[in-house]
Amino acid sequence: MAKIQFTNPKDTKEVVEIEECKIDSKLNDLSSRKNRIPLIDEYYVDLGTQFKLAQAIKAKVDDFRNSIPIHIALKGHMGTGKDHDIEQFAAKLNYPYYRIPLSGEVRDVTLLGSVQLYGDGKGGTESRWQDGELTRALRGPAIVNLSELNAAGPEVLFALHSLLDRHKKLELPNGEVIELRNDTFIFGTMNPTSLRDYAGTQSLNKAFADRWVIWEKPFPNKEQLEAIFQKRYPKLQNQYTDLIINLAIEINNSFMSDDISINIETPMSLRTIVERIPLGLNIYKDSEDPLLESWKNFVLPHVDKEDLDHYKTLWNTIVRKGPSVKPLL
Repeated sequence: MAKIQFTNPKDTKEVVEIEECKIDSKLNDLSSRKNRIPLIDEYYVDLGTQFKLAQAIKAKVDDFRNSIPIHIALKGHMGTGKDHDIEQFAAKLNYPYYRIPLSGEVRDVTLLGSVQLYGDGKGGTESRWQDGELTRALRGPAIVNLSELNAAGPEVLFALHSLLDRHKKLELPNGEVIELRNDTFIFGTMNPTSLRDYAGTQSLNKAFADRWVIWEKPFPNKEQLEAIFQKRYPKLQNQYTDLIINLAIEINNSFMSDDISINIETPMSLRTIVERIPLGLNIYKDSEDPLLESWKNFVLPHVDKEDLDHYKTLWNTIVRKGPSVKPLL
């Protein structure tokens, strides 16, 4: 079985190797499971999270022989790339990936399953067990991402307790018990519990929170954003890259600030920084000020009205007028 390498971006000499996924050809849902293996994002840049995940998985599997129930949750604000990290971790390891949002509408039967009525072909009906999303994932090798952990209802949390602790078992309403496989890994993501506008979030139940190792996922810093732009847009002029990064850093510093005079409620997500603005630059490349047009049409429409003045102040301080050269070399 091939081994996949994960390199520490802070020290390229430090490498972790993990065996890639091997799917048993006899599995009933072989085709469906293979279709869940994510595609590799050629522009993905590991800012350190994947390497840390690999370290934890290697220790769990190789050193402790899966005897310790370690499950890692990434905690960070919107647009920091939490779900993308886990998805690309699955893609690199060739694992089927199941992202299961635990929004307020999700119930335990949605995750576990229930008895459904089906036609018997004779004019009557018969009852059959139908797996829920989580049960389906656990029947084979999988990387499971329980996203929005702190939006889940109490019944969902209690249904997961025995799966996430040392028992490593999921008890189904039909009496079946599924044991957590050694080639199945459960991760989670969550937004911070704060006064921010994350509707439906709440403080995690202490018993549930104790079943997770929770790692903070901050906004990328200047050097990390430079690495992302270099890989994704190597032909983008430095004048544009520098201004976009400086704007993003200052806006997100304001978002995280405790100073109420500059504190804002709208951050600049990675989606805005490395997807929307470059798209705008391409669309408006022939305009007098491509960066300004991108800013007006792809950034400001996502900003809360109360934050617009601060966004405009930072624009006038950092940019005022965008570069006159074409965005792309």
